[in-house]
Amino acid sequence: MISLAQAQTVLSAGLAHARANGLKPLGMVVLDAGGHLLAAAREDGATFFRTDIARAKAYGALGMGVDTAVIADRAKSNPAFYSGIVTTLGGDVVFSPGGVLVKDAQGLVVGAVGASGDTGDKDVECVMAGLAAAGF
Repeated sequence: MISLAQAQTVLSAGLAHARANGLKPLGMVVLDAGGHLLAAAREDGATFFRTDIARAKAYGALGMGVDTAVIADRAKSNPAFYSGIVTTLGGDVVFSPGGVLVKDAQGLVVGAVGASGDTGDKDVECVMAGLAAAGF
C-alpha cells in the first residue's frame, strides 16, 4: 500500500529533483494498485495536459505490469499491437517513458507513478527521485 503521506513525498521530492536539475515544468501523479488517484501535482508553467498524460503513463504501467520505458521499447517491434491497446482503452494509456511501477519490500506492486513534461528519461529520473525519498 502507498499512503497519502508517501504519495505526497513522491511528488514533492520528484518535483524538487526537476527544479534542481533545470527541467521543464512537470505534472506528476501517484496511483494505488487499483489505478485510483492518490495524489497529483502540476507545476507552475506546466501545460494543463501534463497531469492527464502522467496519469495515463502510470495507468499504462499498472495495466501492463511493467514500466512504460519497457513498453515503449517493446512497442518499437510491434507498433500495431500497442496502438491497438491504446485504441481499445479509449486512449487512456500512454506508452512513453515516465510511468513507473511502485513495489513494496516483498516485490508486490502497490501502485504506479507517472510524470510528464520533459523528455521521457528525465521524467523517469524525477519519479525515481520521488520514490527513493518515499522509501521505495
